[in-house]
Amino acid sequence: MNLDDALQTFIAESRELLEEMENALLNVDLAGDQGEAINAIFRAAHTIKGSAGLFSLDHIVAFTHVVESLLDKVRDGSVTLNDEMVVLLLSCCDYLSGMIDALAAGRHEQDPDTAPEGEMLQQQLRRHMDGAAAPAAAAAPTKPGAEVAGAPRGDGDLWHISLRFGRGVLQNGMDPIAFLRYLGKLGRVVGIATLPDALPAADEMDAELCYLGFEIAFDSAAEREAIAGVFDFVEDDCEIRIIPPNSKVAEYVALIRALPERPARLGEILVHCGSVTAYELEAALRRQSEPDAAPDAAPAPLGRILVDAGNVAPVVVEAALAKQKQVSEQKVQESRSIRVDSDKLDRLIDLVGELIIAGARANMVGQQIQNTELLECTSTLSGLVEDVRDAALELRMVKIGATFNRFQRVVHDVARELGKDIGLIVDGEDSELDKTVVEKIGDPLMHLVRNAMDHGIEPAEVRVAAGKPAKGMIKLNAFHESGSIVIQVSDDGGGLRKEKILAKAIERGLVDPERKLTDSEIYNLIFEAGFSTAEKITNLSGRGVGMDVVKRNIQALRGSVDVASREGLGTTVTVRLPLTLAIIDGFLVQASSSVFVIPLDMIEECIEYATEPGQDYSNLRGQVLPLVRLRALFRIGGGATRRESIVVLKFGNQRAGLVVDTLLGEFQTVIKPLSPIFSEVKCISGSTILGSGEVALILDVAALMNTMTGKGATPALAA
Repeated sequence: MNLDDALQTFIAESRELLEEMENALLNVDLAGDQGEAINAIFRAAHTIKGSAGLFSLDHIVAFTHVVESLLDKVRDGSVTLNDEMVVLLLSCCDYLSGMIDALAAGRHEQDPDTAPEGEMLQQQLRRHMDGAAAPAAAAAPTKPGAEVAGAPRGDGDLWHISLRFGRGVLQNGMDPIAFLRYLGKLGRVVGIATLPDALPAADEMDAELCYLGFEIAFDSAAEREAIAGVFDFVEDDCEIRIIPPNSKVAEYVALIRALPERPARLGEILVHCGSVTAYELEAALRRQSEPDAAPDAAPAPLGRILVDAGNVAPVVVEAALAKQKQVSEQKVQESRSIRVDSDKLDRLIDLVGELIIAGARANMVGQQIQNTELLECTSTLSGLVEDVRDAALELRMVKIGATFNRFQRVVHDVARELGKDIGLIVDGEDSELDKTVVEKIGDPLMHLVRNAMDHGIEPAEVRVAAGKPAKGMIKLNAFHESGSIVIQVSDDGGGLRKEKILAKAIERGLVDPERKLTDSEIYNLIFEAGFSTAEKITNLSGRGVGMDVVKRNIQALRGSVDVASREGLGTTVTVRLPLTLAIIDGFLVQASSSVFVIPLDMIEECIEYATEPGQDYSNLRGQVLPLVRLRALFRIGGGATRRESIVVLKFGNQRAGLVVDTLLGEFQTVIKPLSPIFSEVKCISGSTILGSGEVALILDVAALMNTMTGKGATPALAA
């Protein structure tokens, strides 16, 4: 990997770490183990700092060092993390993100325009550190074997930690005393001896280098992994040996003997029972792979290397070897993932689409010439192409949780701006849909969340007076339904006021004063261009711009949006989107010589047309089913066939029937966008190419249902 590639990897990883850091800060109050959350925040800052140092990005290193120093004080308990500090650290995340973006744009030096902001943030960070309570005094060095008065246990039941800090630990921004102080949070330092053996003569001493070592007697019930984790950030620069108490050695042996009968390597057994850490095992494996002085000498056994290094007692290795002999060794397969450029996935989907069209053509030719062998081959080919299609589409499917998590920060910041106490609940974050849909739905959802916070959630005093909790809640929910993904943005605020919305719409000339509107029609007026009921213009609302753009962007994704509300209780905006924008399973129908495609997931059943001429509804097992004729909808000429059919469509909670001349069956449909000149055509969402080379139009079921509103499209009740 060259330097440019490594820098791009640093940029990508830094963005991921900053996102993790931001999420941890926003959820630190909700974390079950707050200490672990703070450690995660510290690790993210430390990793960015260390990686930036490799590229000589001194401005990033300097800023992150101050952030890391404050977090280190939070870790050791000398500073308490409060709301003010969380907001400050979030601002630091934003500033670091700006520096990373500048780096991605090719600017490797500090931007003079943003330097004052960075200096101000550093001053605030130092103010929090300076205001901290005086840290607990570091344990005073004593002679080897010295113990704190009153120590209840003998040396045999204490951990022994042999610690030799690397020469450059201070230059790397690490404070050895801070690690010893943090170690004290896991237990009690019974005795500590400082070893100055490596100190050079005074005139040869470098003040920036560390020459000290420590021998520590430690009383703790913590696991070996937790104790070793204290030194995570210096483990590559130090020599660390952790020798467990006698009781722990017996416990490790018992754990090994109780392991299930399954293939495992020696090192895996020792790590699993906790007698060595993964880092210690990795170091031992490196030593084992080093070339020996004798060219033909066999590598030293792993167990002996671990014993000689003092990482594990011989009796533990013997127990692990005995356990290993009970089962046959086999290679453990590791799950692997790779990063793939999204353009390559798009190219793959395009090729699969062309393959589907070519396969449909081959199938049609086979039917025309009635060649049995060719028909058998095309049938096999169709099945394989369908499997390839599903596999290719699955590569593009991503969880919507990443999009939902972005709103934690939005809710936090906007709530502070509005002076309201608002929380966010996320559900269904594991629901998957096409990455293109995920990328394009982010902005519409942002509008809906901000609008719910500004218009929906009332001030705390109003909520308390209405008998509600002072804290308002926004809920994001996602789930699959009928081949679509449904995303709901809900709030427990005051709800929409029908009379106010209707009066405003009449005032603006959006509706006829004489027209009777349903509740749903009134609520959906908020999506009309220029419509707003805000009393005053703010940074968030009042200009009448936003909700109409939301609807337009959702419709551009072949989706729909609907509003439900109860005054005083809250509002729910429901967005329905297709799972993919590329390839779908379709159902071909025909009216005269025109062929149309209906998304298969939107079809509930097909029945024979048995209704009086001119009647615009049918009786479907006791339920009224409104009908729309495909011929009449698109003004297709010619007489109807003698035997028409009804395709029963279901969308959300509505059901309607589409009267067609002929049913042609299922068809893998490659969606081709229509030219912008057809953007105003209703009830058509795209086109596809048939095996014959002809173009078939794809019906927009959501828009079709809207045409049925005046005919009373019924709720989709279970038959």
